[in-house]
Amino acid sequence: MKNFVFNNPTKLIFGKDTIITRLRAELPTDKTILVTFGGGSVRKNGVYDQVIKTLEGLSFVEFWGIEPNPKVETIRKAVALGREHHAGFVLAVGGGSVIDASKLIAGAIPSERDAWDIVLSGKITEESLPLGTVLTIPATGSEMNSGGVISSIETKQKFGFSGAYPRFSVLDPTVTFSLPAYQVSCGIADTFVHVMEQYLTTTGQSRLMDRWAEGILLSLKELAPIIKEDPQNYDARADLMLCATMALNDFIRIGVTQDWSTHAIGHEITALTGLTHGHTLAIVLPGTMRVLSYTLKREKTLQYAERIWHITEGTEDERITAAIEATEQFFRSLDLPTRLNEMNIGREVSDEIVRRFAERDVKLGEAGTVDAECTRKILDSCY
Repeated sequence: MKNFVFNNPTKLIFGKDTIITRLRAELPTDKTILVTFGGGSVRKNGVYDQVIKTLEGLSFVEFWGIEPNPKVETIRKAVALGREHHAGFVLAVGGGSVIDASKLIAGAIPSERDAWDIVLSGKITEESLPLGTVLTIPATGSEMNSGGVISSIETKQKFGFSGAYPRFSVLDPTVTFSLPAYQVSCGIADTFVHVMEQYLTTTGQSRLMDRWAEGILLSLKELAPIIKEDPQNYDARADLMLCATMALNDFIRIGVTQDWSTHAIGHEITALTGLTHGHTLAIVLPGTMRVLSYTLKREKTLQYAERIWHITEGTEDERITAAIEATEQFFRSLDLPTRLNEMNIGREVSDEIVRRFAERDVKLGEAGTVDAECTRKILDSCY
Protein backbone atom coordinates (compact mmCIF):
# COMPACT_ATOMS: atom_id res chain seq x y z
CA MET A 1 0.00 0.00 0.00
CA LYS A 2 1.21 3.50 -0.86
CA ASN A 3 1.48 6.30 1.69
CA PHE A 4 -1.57 8.54 1.71
CA VAL A 5 -3.37 11.47 3.31
CA PHE A 6 -7.17 11.21 3.30
CA ASN A 7 -9.37 14.23 3.92
CA ASN A 8 -12.87 14.64 2.56
CA PRO A 9 -14.56 17.68 4.14
CA THR A 10 -17.95 17.38 2.42
CA LYS A 11 -20.94 16.95 4.71
CA LEU A 12 -23.33 14.40 3.20
CA ILE A 13 -27.03 14.93 3.99
CA PHE A 14 -28.90 11.88 2.72
CA GLY A 15 -32.51 10.75 2.63
CA LYS A 16 -36.14 11.46 1.86
CA ASP A 17 -37.36 15.06 2.25
CA THR A 18 -33.88 16.35 3.14
CA ILE A 19 -34.15 19.31 0.75
CA ILE A 20 -37.08 20.71 2.72
CA THR A 21 -35.94 19.66 6.19
CA ARG A 22 -32.16 20.11 6.10
CA LEU A 23 -31.02 22.48 3.33
CA ARG A 24 -31.93 25.79 4.98
CA ALA A 25 -29.69 25.19 7.99
CA GLU A 26 -26.65 24.86 5.71
CA LEU A 27 -27.13 28.12 3.79
CA PRO A 28 -25.54 31.46 4.70
CA THR A 29 -27.88 34.23 5.81
CA ASP A 30 -25.48 37.12 5.21
CA LYS A 31 -24.39 36.46 1.61
CA THR A 32 -26.01 36.55 -1.82
CA ILE A 33 -26.35 32.99 -3.10
CA LEU A 34 -25.81 32.20 -6.78
CA VAL A 35 -28.09 29.24 -7.51
CA THR A 36 -27.08 27.29 -10.61
CA PHE A 37 -29.35 25.03 -12.65
CA GLY A 38 -29.28 22.96 -15.82
CA GLY A 39 -31.95 22.80 -18.49
CA GLY A 40 -35.15 22.80 -16.47
CA SER A 41 -35.87 19.21 -15.39
CA VAL A 42 -35.84 20.38 -11.76
CA ARG A 43 -39.04 22.31 -12.50
CA LYS A 44 -40.77 19.07 -13.49
CA ASN A 45 -39.65 16.86 -10.60
CA GLY A 46 -40.45 19.34 -7.83
CA VAL A 47 -36.86 20.05 -6.82
CA TYR A 48 -37.00 23.67 -7.96
CA ASP A 49 -40.06 24.42 -5.84
CA GLN A 50 -38.46 22.81 -2.78
CA VAL A 51 -35.23 24.77 -3.21
CA ILE A 52 -36.99 28.11 -3.79
CA LYS A 53 -39.17 27.56 -0.73
CA THR A 54 -36.04 26.89 1.30
CA LEU A 55 -34.45 30.12 0.00
CA GLU A 56 -37.35 32.34 1.08
CA GLY A 57 -36.05 35.38 2.95
CA LEU A 58 -32.48 34.94 1.70
CA SER A 59 -30.67 36.96 -0.96
CA PHE A 60 -30.19 34.86 -4.10
CA VAL A 61 -29.97 35.03 -7.89
CA GLU A 62 -30.64 32.20 -10.34
CA PHE A 63 -28.51 31.11 -13.29
CA TRP A 64 -29.99 28.65 -15.79
CA GLY A 65 -28.66 26.77 -18.78
CA ILE A 66 -25.67 24.68 -17.70
CA GLU A 67 -25.45 21.92 -20.29
CA PRO A 68 -24.61 18.24 -19.99
CA ASN A 69 -20.84 18.21 -20.50
CA PRO A 70 -20.74 21.84 -19.33
CA LYS A 71 -19.27 24.43 -21.64
CA VAL A 72 -16.87 27.12 -20.52
CA GLU A 73 -18.69 29.61 -22.73
CA THR A 74 -21.80 29.17 -20.55
CA ILE A 75 -19.78 29.21 -17.34
CA ARG A 76 -18.34 32.62 -18.21
CA LYS A 77 -21.91 34.00 -18.24
CA ALA A 78 -22.56 32.56 -14.78
CA VAL A 79 -19.31 34.05 -13.49
CA ALA A 80 -20.32 37.47 -14.82
CA LEU A 81 -23.74 37.19 -13.13
CA GLY A 82 -22.16 36.17 -9.84
CA ARG A 83 -19.76 39.10 -9.92
CA GLU A 84 -22.55 41.52 -10.83
CA HIS A 85 -24.57 40.50 -7.77
CA HIS A 86 -21.53 40.13 -5.49
CA ALA A 87 -22.33 36.48 -4.82
CA GLY A 88 -20.66 35.03 -1.75
CA PHE A 89 -21.94 31.45 -2.00
CA VAL A 90 -22.80 29.05 -4.84
CA LEU A 91 -25.59 26.47 -4.61
CA ALA A 92 -25.55 23.90 -7.42
CA VAL A 93 -28.89 22.19 -8.08
CA GLY A 94 -28.62 19.35 -10.58
CA GLY A 95 -26.41 16.50 -11.67
CA GLY A 96 -22.68 16.17 -12.11
CA SER A 97 -22.50 18.66 -14.96
CA VAL A 98 -24.13 21.42 -12.93
CA ILE A 99 -21.90 20.65 -9.95
CA ASP A 100 -18.71 20.47 -12.03
CA ALA A 101 -19.55 23.80 -13.63
CA SER A 102 -20.37 25.32 -10.25
CA LYS A 103 -16.97 24.36 -8.86
CA LEU A 104 -15.37 26.34 -11.67
CA ILE A 105 -17.85 29.20 -11.20
CA ALA A 106 -17.07 29.32 -7.47
CA GLY A 107 -13.36 29.47 -8.25
CA ALA A 108 -13.57 31.94 -11.12
CA ILE A 109 -15.81 34.60 -9.53
CA PRO A 110 -13.11 35.85 -7.11
CA SER A 111 -10.26 35.14 -9.54
CA GLU A 112 -8.66 37.41 -12.11
CA ARG A 113 -8.08 34.45 -14.44
CA ASP A 114 -10.40 33.43 -17.26
CA ALA A 115 -12.37 30.26 -16.51
CA TRP A 116 -10.77 28.30 -19.37
CA ASP A 117 -7.29 29.31 -18.25
CA ILE A 118 -8.14 27.83 -14.84
CA VAL A 119 -9.20 24.57 -16.49
CA LEU A 120 -6.06 24.40 -18.61
CA SER A 121 -3.91 24.97 -15.53
CA GLY A 122 -5.55 21.93 -13.94
CA LYS A 123 -6.28 23.50 -10.58
CA ILE A 124 -8.02 26.40 -8.88
CA THR A 125 -5.25 27.99 -6.83
CA GLU A 126 -7.26 30.96 -5.57
CA GLU A 127 -9.68 30.88 -2.65
CA SER A 128 -13.02 29.68 -4.04
CA LEU A 129 -16.42 30.83 -2.92
CA PRO A 130 -18.04 28.22 -0.66
CA LEU A 131 -20.21 25.74 -2.56
CA GLY A 132 -23.13 23.51 -1.64
CA THR A 133 -25.05 21.06 -3.82
CA VAL A 134 -28.47 19.49 -4.21
CA LEU A 135 -27.91 16.35 -6.28
CA THR A 136 -30.54 15.17 -8.78
CA ILE A 137 -28.65 12.58 -10.85
CA PRO A 138 -26.45 9.84 -9.34
CA ALA A 139 -23.46 9.33 -11.62
CA THR A 140 -20.34 11.42 -11.33
CA GLY A 141 -19.67 11.60 -7.59
CA SER A 142 -18.99 15.33 -8.02
CA GLU A 143 -21.17 16.03 -4.99
CA MET A 144 -18.42 14.68 -2.71
CA ASN A 145 -15.13 15.32 -4.50
CA SER A 146 -13.04 18.24 -5.71
CA GLY A 147 -12.87 17.36 -9.39
CA GLY A 148 -14.67 18.69 -12.42
CA VAL A 149 -14.61 18.29 -16.19
CA ILE A 150 -15.32 21.19 -18.55
CA SER A 151 -15.60 21.43 -22.35
CA SER A 152 -14.92 24.23 -24.82
CA ILE A 153 -17.14 24.68 -27.86
CA GLU A 154 -14.47 26.78 -29.55
CA THR A 155 -11.64 24.27 -29.27
CA LYS A 156 -13.69 21.03 -29.07
CA GLN A 157 -11.64 20.04 -26.03
CA LYS A 158 -12.62 18.58 -22.67
CA PHE A 159 -10.36 18.65 -19.62
CA GLY A 160 -10.54 17.95 -15.93
CA PHE A 161 -9.52 20.29 -13.15
CA SER A 162 -9.31 20.29 -9.37
CA GLY A 163 -11.37 22.77 -7.37
CA ALA A 164 -12.87 22.97 -3.91
CA TYR A 165 -14.92 20.26 -2.24
CA PRO A 166 -18.57 21.16 -1.66
CA ARG A 167 -19.19 22.23 1.93
CA PHE A 168 -22.29 20.01 1.91
CA SER A 169 -24.39 17.95 -0.48
CA VAL A 170 -28.07 17.07 -0.11
CA LEU A 171 -29.09 13.73 -1.64
CA ASP A 172 -32.79 12.77 -1.75
CA PRO A 173 -33.24 9.51 -3.68
CA THR A 174 -36.89 10.29 -4.46
CA VAL A 175 -35.87 13.05 -6.88
CA THR A 176 -34.30 10.38 -9.12
CA PHE A 177 -37.58 8.49 -9.66
CA SER A 178 -38.47 10.49 -12.78
CA LEU A 179 -35.08 10.33 -14.52
CA PRO A 180 -35.14 9.01 -18.11
CA ALA A 181 -33.98 5.40 -18.40
CA TYR A 182 -31.04 6.36 -20.65
CA GLN A 183 -29.80 8.86 -18.07
CA VAL A 184 -30.00 6.23 -15.33
CA SER A 185 -28.12 3.72 -17.47
CA CYS A 186 -25.37 6.22 -18.25
CA GLY A 187 -25.11 7.00 -14.54
CA ILE A 188 -24.72 3.33 -13.67
CA ALA A 189 -22.06 2.92 -16.36
CA ASP A 190 -20.25 6.03 -15.13
CA THR A 191 -20.26 4.73 -11.56
CA PHE A 192 -19.09 1.26 -12.63
CA VAL A 193 -16.16 2.67 -14.60
CA HIS A 194 -15.21 5.09 -11.81
CA VAL A 195 -14.67 2.05 -9.64
CA MET A 196 -12.82 0.14 -12.34
CA GLU A 197 -10.38 3.01 -12.92
CA GLN A 198 -9.29 2.69 -9.29
CA TYR A 199 -9.62 -1.10 -9.01
CA LEU A 200 -8.46 -2.74 -12.25
CA THR A 201 -4.75 -2.04 -11.90
CA THR A 202 -2.48 -4.45 -10.00
CA THR A 203 -3.04 -6.96 -7.23
CA GLY A 204 -1.55 -7.02 -3.75
CA GLN A 205 -1.97 -3.33 -2.89
CA SER A 206 -4.83 -3.37 -0.39
CA ARG A 207 -7.26 -6.11 0.48
CA LEU A 208 -9.59 -3.54 2.03
CA MET A 209 -9.66 -1.25 -1.02
CA ASP A 210 -10.29 -4.27 -3.25
CA ARG A 211 -13.24 -5.42 -1.16
CA TRP A 212 -14.78 -1.95 -0.95
CA ALA A 213 -14.49 -1.54 -4.72
CA GLU A 214 -15.87 -5.01 -5.35
CA GLY A 215 -18.76 -4.25 -3.01
CA ILE A 216 -19.80 -1.31 -5.19
CA LEU A 217 -19.44 -3.33 -8.40
CA LEU A 218 -21.53 -6.19 -7.01
CA SER A 219 -24.15 -3.73 -5.76
CA LEU A 220 -24.42 -2.16 -9.22
CA LYS A 221 -24.89 -5.61 -10.75
CA GLU A 222 -27.78 -6.28 -8.39
CA LEU A 223 -29.34 -2.81 -8.55
CA ALA A 224 -29.43 -2.33 -12.33
CA PRO A 225 -32.18 -4.89 -13.09
CA ILE A 226 -34.18 -3.92 -10.00
CA ILE A 227 -34.32 -0.26 -11.00
CA LYS A 228 -35.06 -1.15 -14.62
CA GLU A 229 -38.05 -3.22 -13.47
CA ASP A 230 -39.19 -0.91 -10.66
CA PRO A 231 -37.96 2.68 -11.17
CA GLN A 232 -39.64 3.89 -7.96
CA ASN A 233 -38.03 1.35 -5.65
CA TYR A 234 -36.74 3.71 -2.95
CA ASP A 235 -34.19 1.39 -1.39
CA ALA A 236 -32.67 0.51 -4.77
CA ARG A 237 -32.52 4.17 -5.78
CA ALA A 238 -30.95 5.08 -2.44
CA ASP A 239 -28.32 2.36 -2.82
CA LEU A 240 -27.52 3.53 -6.36
CA MET A 241 -27.21 7.13 -5.23
CA LEU A 242 -24.79 6.17 -2.47
CA CYS A 243 -22.84 3.85 -4.80
CA ALA A 244 -22.26 6.75 -7.19
CA THR A 245 -21.05 8.98 -4.36
CA MET A 246 -18.77 6.35 -2.82
CA ALA A 247 -17.29 5.43 -6.18
CA LEU A 248 -15.57 8.79 -6.55
CA ASN A 249 -15.20 10.48 -3.16
CA ASP A 250 -11.57 9.31 -2.72
CA PHE A 251 -12.71 6.54 -0.38
CA ILE A 252 -11.77 3.51 -2.52
CA ARG A 253 -8.52 4.95 -3.88
CA ILE A 254 -6.69 5.17 -0.54
CA GLY A 255 -3.13 3.91 -0.93
CA VAL A 256 -3.60 2.29 -4.35
CA THR A 257 -2.63 3.06 -7.94
CA GLN A 258 -5.18 4.33 -10.45
CA ASP A 259 -5.68 4.18 -14.20
CA TRP A 260 -8.08 6.80 -15.74
CA SER A 261 -7.14 6.06 -19.35
CA THR A 262 -10.70 4.99 -20.17
CA HIS A 263 -11.96 8.34 -18.92
CA ALA A 264 -9.37 10.32 -20.87
CA ILE A 265 -10.36 8.59 -24.10
CA GLY A 266 -14.05 8.92 -23.29
CA HIS A 267 -13.68 12.66 -22.68
CA GLU A 268 -12.25 13.08 -26.16
CA ILE A 269 -15.15 11.15 -27.72
CA THR A 270 -17.62 13.40 -25.91
CA ALA A 271 -15.75 16.55 -26.92
CA LEU A 272 -15.75 15.53 -30.58
CA THR A 273 -19.21 13.94 -30.90
CA GLY A 274 -21.34 15.05 -27.95
CA LEU A 275 -22.04 11.46 -26.86
CA THR A 276 -23.04 11.30 -23.19
CA HIS A 277 -20.05 10.77 -20.91
CA GLY A 278 -21.27 7.60 -19.19
CA HIS A 279 -22.09 6.04 -22.54
CA THR A 280 -18.59 6.67 -23.87
CA LEU A 281 -17.20 4.77 -20.89
CA ALA A 282 -19.44 1.77 -21.61
CA ILE A 283 -17.84 1.67 -25.06
CA VAL A 284 -14.21 2.35 -24.11
CA LEU A 285 -13.79 0.22 -20.95
CA PRO A 286 -14.26 -3.13 -22.74
CA GLY A 287 -11.77 -1.89 -25.34
CA THR A 288 -9.25 -0.94 -22.67
CA MET A 289 -9.66 -4.40 -21.18
CA ARG A 290 -9.29 -6.14 -24.55
CA VAL A 291 -5.91 -4.46 -25.02
CA LEU A 292 -4.51 -4.46 -21.46
CA SER A 293 -6.15 -7.24 -19.46
CA TYR A 294 -4.08 -10.06 -20.96
CA THR A 295 -0.81 -8.35 -20.04
CA LEU A 296 -0.53 -5.37 -17.68
CA LYS A 297 -3.83 -6.01 -15.87
CA ARG A 298 -3.72 -9.80 -16.05
CA GLU A 299 -3.72 -10.76 -12.36
CA LYS A 300 -6.29 -8.14 -11.38
CA THR A 301 -8.59 -9.11 -14.24
CA LEU A 302 -8.48 -12.74 -13.10
CA GLN A 303 -9.43 -11.58 -9.60
CA TYR A 304 -12.21 -9.44 -11.07
CA ALA A 305 -13.46 -12.36 -13.15
CA GLU A 306 -13.76 -14.61 -10.12
CA ARG A 307 -15.08 -12.17 -7.54
CA ILE A 308 -17.50 -10.15 -9.67
CA TRP A 309 -18.61 -12.58 -12.39
CA HIS A 310 -17.88 -15.90 -10.62
CA ILE A 311 -15.77 -17.09 -13.56
CA THR A 312 -13.49 -19.87 -12.30
CA GLU A 313 -13.25 -22.40 -15.14
CA GLY A 314 -11.02 -22.44 -18.21
CA THR A 315 -7.51 -21.25 -18.90
CA GLU A 316 -6.41 -17.86 -17.64
CA ASP A 317 -6.87 -16.33 -21.08
CA GLU A 318 -10.32 -17.87 -21.39
CA ARG A 319 -11.35 -16.47 -18.01
CA ILE A 320 -10.10 -13.02 -18.96
CA THR A 321 -12.04 -13.16 -22.23
CA ALA A 322 -15.16 -14.24 -20.37
CA ALA A 323 -14.79 -11.36 -17.89
CA ILE A 324 -14.48 -8.83 -20.71
CA GLU A 325 -17.54 -10.27 -22.42
CA ALA A 326 -19.49 -10.22 -19.15
CA THR A 327 -18.56 -6.57 -18.62
CA GLU A 328 -19.69 -5.61 -22.11
CA GLN A 329 -22.90 -7.60 -21.70
CA PHE A 330 -23.62 -5.78 -18.43
CA PHE A 331 -23.50 -2.46 -20.27
CA ARG A 332 -25.71 -3.89 -23.01
CA SER A 333 -28.22 -4.98 -20.35
CA LEU A 334 -28.51 -1.27 -19.57
CA ASP A 335 -29.56 -0.76 -23.21
CA LEU A 336 -26.29 0.97 -24.02
CA PRO A 337 -24.66 0.07 -27.36
CA THR A 338 -21.02 -0.80 -26.71
CA ARG A 339 -19.38 -0.21 -30.09
CA LEU A 340 -18.44 3.08 -31.73
CA ASN A 341 -19.92 2.11 -35.09
CA GLU A 342 -23.27 1.43 -33.40
CA MET A 343 -23.30 5.13 -32.48
CA ASN A 344 -22.24 6.15 -36.01
CA ILE A 345 -18.85 7.32 -34.77
CA GLY A 346 -16.41 6.92 -37.63
CA ARG A 347 -12.69 6.26 -37.79
CA GLU A 348 -11.99 9.95 -38.28
CA VAL A 349 -12.90 10.49 -34.62
CA SER A 350 -10.41 7.84 -33.52
CA ASP A 351 -7.79 9.37 -35.80
CA GLU A 352 -8.29 12.80 -34.21
CA ILE A 353 -8.06 11.40 -30.66
CA VAL A 354 -4.83 9.59 -31.48
CA ARG A 355 -3.46 12.75 -33.13
CA ARG A 356 -4.27 14.81 -30.03
CA PHE A 357 -2.69 12.28 -27.69
CA ALA A 358 0.45 12.14 -29.82
CA GLU A 359 0.63 15.93 -29.91
CA ARG A 360 0.35 16.10 -26.10
CA ASP A 361 2.72 13.14 -25.63
CA VAL A 362 0.07 11.52 -23.44
CA LYS A 363 1.09 8.61 -21.21
CA LEU A 364 -1.91 7.37 -19.28
CA GLY A 365 -2.71 4.45 -17.00
CA GLU A 366 -1.25 3.21 -13.76
CA ALA A 367 2.07 2.45 -15.46
CA GLY A 368 2.07 5.29 -18.01
CA THR A 369 1.83 2.82 -20.89
CA VAL A 370 -1.33 4.10 -22.58
CA ASP A 371 0.19 6.40 -25.19
CA ALA A 372 -1.13 7.37 -28.61
CA GLU A 373 -0.19 4.00 -30.12
CA CYS A 374 -1.93 2.06 -27.34
CA THR A 375 -4.94 4.36 -27.60
CA ARG A 376 -5.17 3.49 -31.29
CA LYS A 377 -5.38 -0.21 -30.39
CA ILE A 378 -8.04 0.45 -27.76
CA LEU A 379 -10.18 2.50 -30.13
CA ASP A 380 -9.75 0.01 -32.99
CA SER A 381 -11.11 -2.71 -30.69
CA CYS A 382 -14.22 -0.60 -30.02
CA TYR A 383 -15.58 -1.00 -33.57
